[in-house]
Amino acid sequence: MTLSEAQMLEDEAKYCSFGDTVHYVNPPKIFQRCQGSYIFDGQDIPYLDLQMWYSAVNFGYANPRLDNALKNQIDVLPQIASQYLHPTKIELSKIIAQDMEKKFGLPGRVHYNVGGSQSIDDSLKLVRNFCNGKSRMFAFEGGYHGRTLGASAITSSYRYRRRFGHFGERAQFIPFPYPFRRQKGLSPEEYADKLIADFARLFENEYHGVWDPKVRQAEFAAFYIEPIQGTGGYIIPPRNFYKGLKKVLDDHGILLVVDEIQMGFYRTGKLWSIEHFGITPDVLVFGKALTNGLNPLAGIWAREEMINPVTFPVGSTHSTFASNPLGTAVGLEVMHMLAEKDYETQVMNSGAYFLEGLKALQLRHPEIGDVDGLGLALHAELCEADGFTPNKALLDKMVDIGLSGTLDYKGQKMGLVLDVGGYYKNVITFAPSLEISRCEIDQAMELLDQLISRAKREL
Repeated sequence: MTLSEAQMLEDEAKYCSFGDTVHYVNPPKIFQRCQGSYIFDGQDIPYLDLQMWYSAVNFGYANPRLDNALKNQIDVLPQIASQYLHPTKIELSKIIAQDMEKKFGLPGRVHYNVGGSQSIDDSLKLVRNFCNGKSRMFAFEGGYHGRTLGASAITSSYRYRRRFGHFGERAQFIPFPYPFRRQKGLSPEEYADKLIADFARLFENEYHGVWDPKVRQAEFAAFYIEPIQGTGGYIIPPRNFYKGLKKVLDDHGILLVVDEIQMGFYRTGKLWSIEHFGITPDVLVFGKALTNGLNPLAGIWAREEMINPVTFPVGSTHSTFASNPLGTAVGLEVMHMLAEKDYETQVMNSGAYFLEGLKALQLRHPEIGDVDGLGLALHAELCEADGFTPNKALLDKMVDIGLSGTLDYKGQKMGLVLDVGGYYKNVITFAPSLEISRCEIDQAMELLDQLISRAKREL
């Protein structure tokens, strides 16, 4: 470690809040530059990044086209107060709204904020307003929607609320169909059907506490879902699940809010992951990859009845930096780029190749209990030698070694950046660049093989 790095770490320990970050290793890594699928430390050692800032950098680090969109906007209109209009906000909103109407048959509008959690909070306001102040929500066990007070109330982990409480009511959390850890004796589809039946039972009579059959009204306003759970471990539900769930919601007048913050913008081979499941959302929340990580811009789309200016009037929710021109300019360029190239085919093909590599690793390492993926949202669940008991220690060791920059690839020192997820923090959640090459996927598999072998030896 150079003296300058040592001094930076000393200063960080003294002057920086630890509350806004997570140090995966000790001492924490300091990176100096990035390019494509790689980030580089102070010794210019490359680290192949297989999580790309939690899926915020879908299109690769330092993407020239998107970087130039930002640079060009700086020269034209770098900032303007959000009470004034600028072209890219209007154009970006139009593209998203027209795409939603084409896919789902519903006119709607787009509303911006500065991050995914903030846009989740905006959606809660929107839902409560439309549902006459109802504050109760359903959400899934294993779901993650953010760490603001509103978002943490619908995030199942008590860890995010323990020291802060929350305003309003905590969601009622419903089991998610987790195929690998499903009830014994059931197929994934049978397990999904059972969970839907269990959920529907809540509405059979008034004494389950969610439904008044005399007036046919639910106490709950909406169900918040991640179509594919992100922090929960990139869990892909059986394809029959959401249609059954949506029928129960529709039968009881409960809205569906879809959180696409991690899975949006072709992470799963579709612009929105909900497109894989054949159901229509009432509200859709997006963020992260909208600007490829270049600007903190996020937003919501909602159907017209909920978000028109009469129902949701001027100033209903607002942020100084919402719809800022730097963010909307990059977001508009992202949407143009997506329209010019067949990302669906590219991502599905790359994802299939990546998954094939993970399955080959699984054959060599019984500690990989499960692998699965949809597009380039993939996971590998680390277990004991029995292939089922969660093995958090093994994954922690792999993360340590990967960030040490001491792996070897064809005689070159390298690192590997992994993300930790899952209910038991034993799942590698893979979100590589959508532009990752076959050679880079091959490199990833070789490094993962080396990494897990070394971690098993060192534990």
